[in-house]
Amino acid sequence: MTIAYILLGSILLLVVFILFRQSGKSEENLPQTIDLSVTKGISSIKDDLNRNNVSQVEKIGEIKKSINDELHRFKQDITQMSDNQITQTKDNLRENFLKLQEQVEKRLEEINVKVETRLTKGFEDTNKTFTSIIERLAKIDEAQKKIEALSKDVVSLSDILSDKKSRGSFGEIQLHQILSSVFGDKNDSAYELQKDLTDITRAKIGRVDAVVYLPPPTGILPIDSKFPLENYRRMYDNELPESEREDAKKKFKSDLKIRIDETSKYVIEGVTAPYAIMFLTAEAIFAEINAYHPAVIEYAQKQHVYIASPTTLLAVMTTAQAILKDLERSKLAQQIRQNLEELGIEFKRYKERWENLAKHISQVNKDVDDIHTTTRKISDKFDKIQNAELPHGEEQNLLK
Repeated sequence: MTIAYILLGSILLLVVFILFRQSGKSEENLPQTIDLSVTKGISSIKDDLNRNNVSQVEKIGEIKKSINDELHRFKQDITQMSDNQITQTKDNLRENFLKLQEQVEKRLEEINVKVETRLTKGFEDTNKTFTSIIERLAKIDEAQKKIEALSKDVVSLSDILSDKKSRGSFGEIQLHQILSSVFGDKNDSAYELQKDLTDITRAKIGRVDAVVYLPPPTGILPIDSKFPLENYRRMYDNELPESEREDAKKKFKSDLKIRIDETSKYVIEGVTAPYAIMFLTAEAIFAEINAYHPAVIEYAQKQHVYIASPTTLLAVMTTAQAILKDLERSKLAQQIRQNLEELGIEFKRYKERWENLAKHISQVNKDVDDIHTTTRKISDKFDKIQNAELPHGEEQNLLK
């Protein structure tokens, strides 16, 4: 309804303007002029509303019909007006036009302020969005660089693991890291690396990658690092035919048994623990064995060999460290108990000797008192002699 009022007021303003300009024309042409002006005004309003993207443009038809009805009645009223009434109507229309112009200007100013505020806010939000997008793009670019660097490292690691000697060194380094993280670096009392083992006859058996010194009855625990990778890769290479992958699977089992036999030679009766650990550097290979090759696990147990991955070996070594610490505490407690027993014996001796000393001190005190009494008597006698108070016969007693 507000738009209808504004349109009606605008049309009335156009009528006033036309009346002023057509004041020299006859009243007969006034309705046609008003109708033409109204039509032009409505067309202009439609164009303005379309340019400003007003959502209520669809209602203009209904509003136009309502305005046309009002204008038709207005035309009839004008044809029946006298000159004085027309003059009065002009004055009223002029006053209404001024008021309406003020309201329209005020409303336009408010609309302009709101539009400017919304545009400013929209530009600020857009600027923030673009800034956030730029920051995220920078982070993505940085992550992409890290991924590229990591890809190079992965390719380098793949090249390293393709060589058997390099794989062996990699397994030894990983084994050293696990042992040093649990027992500390260079803790020879807990473990040793590259240890030469001999049997009871001092015959050299071989050099194992590491040994861990556990308390009896376990003793020396050998750990040897293995990394059977070639046939494991071929097992899961989809580019190879099924027959070659099956052949790789059989060779993989054979490789594992060979590695188990190599590790079992470090189990020396009377020298080491009754079993050894075969350390697999790759968790994937360890999972493959436990999931799909139970026969290999059984074979290893028969050979007194236990297979461990980095995760399981870390858990076993952590448990061993706890046992060693508990053993050390037990040794310290036993030593403290022994020292307390020896201290009790010494204290008993101290007590006896103190009692003897107290008796001697008591006897000395008694002797001192006796000597003090005799000394006092002698002193009294000398005083009497000095004062010539000796009775007859006392000198003979004194000389005695």
